[in-house]
Amino acid sequence: MQLKLHMVTLEDLVPPEHFLRRLEGTLDLSFVYEETAHLYSPRYGRPPINPVMLVKYLLVGYLYGIPSERQIEQRIQTDVALRWYLGLDLFDRVPDHSTISQLRKVFRRLFEEVVRECIEKSLVSGRLAATDSTHVKANASRASEYLVEMRSEPGAYWERLDSYEEEGLQELEKRTGRRRKKRTKQIKRDSRRSHKQVSRTDPEAGHMKRPGKPEGQYYLSHQTLDTDHGVILGVTVTPGDVHDSVPYLDHLEQIHRDVPPIQAVTADAAYDFPLAHRVLEEQGISFYVRPQPSADRTKAEFKRDAFSYDAENDVYQCPNGKELRVRGLYRSASGVYWEYWADREDCRSCPFREKCLSENDQRGARRLLDTYFRPTVRRHLTRQNEPDYLDALRKRQVWCEGTFAAQKWGHNLTRVLRRGLEAAEDHCLLSATALNLKRMIRCMG
Repeated sequence: MQLKLHMVTLEDLVPPEHFLRRLEGTLDLSFVYEETAHLYSPRYGRPPINPVMLVKYLLVGYLYGIPSERQIEQRIQTDVALRWYLGLDLFDRVPDHSTISQLRKVFRRLFEEVVRECIEKSLVSGRLAATDSTHVKANASRASEYLVEMRSEPGAYWERLDSYEEEGLQELEKRTGRRRKKRTKQIKRDSRRSHKQVSRTDPEAGHMKRPGKPEGQYYLSHQTLDTDHGVILGVTVTPGDVHDSVPYLDHLEQIHRDVPPIQAVTADAAYDFPLAHRVLEEQGISFYVRPQPSADRTKAEFKRDAFSYDAENDVYQCPNGKELRVRGLYRSASGVYWEYWADREDCRSCPFREKCLSENDQRGARRLLDTYFRPTVRRHLTRQNEPDYLDALRKRQVWCEGTFAAQKWGHNLTRVLRRGLEAAEDHCLLSATALNLKRMIRCMG
């Protein structure tokens, strides 16, 4: 066997048009030194590993869909392009994968810097932003679950709803001349469950049980993207048992505040809740949402659909032709509602009484609840068959579903390896950052 001696450098082995060359010329990671300065001692310890190298080390794993840090280390050992990107020579030792676990605080800033680069390159307009969530498997098995009692907690938007409740009480006083006493007790979260499944190995994950979805311990990655080029603008991570509507408004407001202002948003039916319509309208944001199917849990035979609404007089009419008028304001943990009551005398003599009132109804009159934010909701949903409304829903489906598919297939959004909500957020941020980088460089030609 003959041996040949070649005089080459890494520069010769990495093609000029390689993706990592374009990435190196585009992404400025100098901020990493500032973010990690407090982690290094100038006087003590061994010579440190360059923090920029460590960030690149993890980033390439998400760019190329390498599922674990151990496998990233093995891939860098043999991949010349990855060595070049990290600044390692052919015979330099690759940092051990265990070193990476110490560097977990810069990924939110990295994501924001990439979004800023996309904005500067005019890839983000804010004309239409689409929101959706996807499940990410937690590093916890069903065998680790045990049953715990759910704590009584305030609803997600109870502080916002307090102000609207006070506004509603003032309006009720003008309409009826009566005002109920100011509520002194805090409204607790609505819950039909008294217990939930918690994992011993990752107690911050959540037991997800949704129609058409796998059951088990998961996290949810809530993402909002700009529909011009699919740049992901925001990422919020919650346990898998948290409803999509819970982080929505805070998530959107953070983007609206820190990124170029959003003009319109689109989302699926999980985000169709009355408060969102009101808050977004107040901020001047158009809301294109797929209407949520109504669920009537009334035990009586006559459901809500049997009552017709007279918008001019603001009354409901029952099947017997009697009127239900506003007589109160009801507050739950998730909303504020007008109470429409029928007259007891009308219900007492009504031939449909048995069909309209349940056997256990002790009030003696039929009550209907209608959201306090009804005018805003109806203004939005009356447009649901217009071309621009349908186009916004179509773009949400194309961009959100397509983005999640790309992240799960090639950017490690299938499962998280580390445990805890903070580690899950880092994981989802890196996945979003990797996809944003690819889309940015592709759009730059």
